[in-house]
Amino acid sequence: MQFQGTNLGEFIVYLALEVALGLMLLAAALISIRVKNLLAAVVTLTVFSFISALLYLVMGAIDVAFTEAVVGAGITGVLFIVALFHTSGRSLD
Repeated sequence: MQFQGTNLGEFIVYLALEVALGLMLLAAALISIRVKNLLAAVVTLTVFSFISALLYLVMGAIDVAFTEAVVGAGITGVLFIVALFHTSGRSLD
């Protein structure tokens, strides 16, 4: 049985990998929403971007995966951390 040029075994492996990465994406998103520490939230959002880059890579969009890894997991994470360290830890209220 053929599925878009691959056999059934390869199809099942790719499907399992995509489902596992999707569940990791969901877990990273929920953790980043629920965590109280802002630095931990930035780190989990960076992990989210890296996992989505892996998902793009598995799906065959290598250029999109590279862009997501560089921009989403790299530059954006660094900018969030720099902005976080430039804010004060206390509220004025």
